[in-house]
Amino acid sequence: MSENVIEVLDDIGFEADEKALLAELRVAEGSKDAEAVRDLAETVRGIAKPKAVYKVSYIEGINGDEVVIDGVKFKSRVLGTNLDKVGRVFPYIATCGQEFNEVEIASDDLLKGYWLDTIKGMALQAGMEYLFSHLRDKFLLETISTMSPGEADRDVWPIEQQKLLFSLFGNTEELVGVKLTESMLMVPNKSVSGICFPSEISFKSCQVCRRKDCQARRAAFDKGLMESYQNS
Repeated sequence: MSENVIEVLDDIGFEADEKALLAELRVAEGSKDAEAVRDLAETVRGIAKPKAVYKVSYIEGINGDEVVIDGVKFKSRVLGTNLDKVGRVFPYIATCGQEFNEVEIASDDLLKGYWLDTIKGMALQAGMEYLFSHLRDKFLLETISTMSPGEADRDVWPIEQQKLLFSLFGNTEELVGVKLTESMLMVPNKSVSGICFPSEISFKSCQVCRRKDCQARRAAFDKGLMESYQNS
């Protein structure tokens, strides 16, 4: 792949694991709800198409909390510290896919809407796992880490810089069906964007996030690590 070429991954297989889905939803096997969940999973099976897009980018400069990637200036001391000895990075967007919009659910059926949202989350996870596996294999990366705008405390990497990240790709809606709203939310809602980079030790933004009771937490808060970034 040549420099700055954008690659779309849109042939990602996904089929909801029904046992895992029932466990996640806390729905008992053999119950009426279990039958309804399976029916929904079957409906989704033929249309779900998680996708991802990434590009190979290069760091053009780091000055304190300013990081320039492909001519775009980001502002994050944590990002700058993490990328201090990194030359090549992989901005990305992954999504459950807009095909989920084809599933018709009554607006007042909150329970079924919750079930569908959970399946969308599983599809997004499948897309992310495929993307990271692809990057490891294609670019011979052993350990990779990621950072996403707005994923941790505001002073780690403000969510407003989501717009700068999206600008690296151009028309993201055309590429993978994801658009960014004025309030920096992504549509479809089960989408994620960030920068993936090689690292000796795996880093997750959750390690520098003080939020409590976060269902999306993937690592414990590390006070010492947070202080090391603040003093860097």
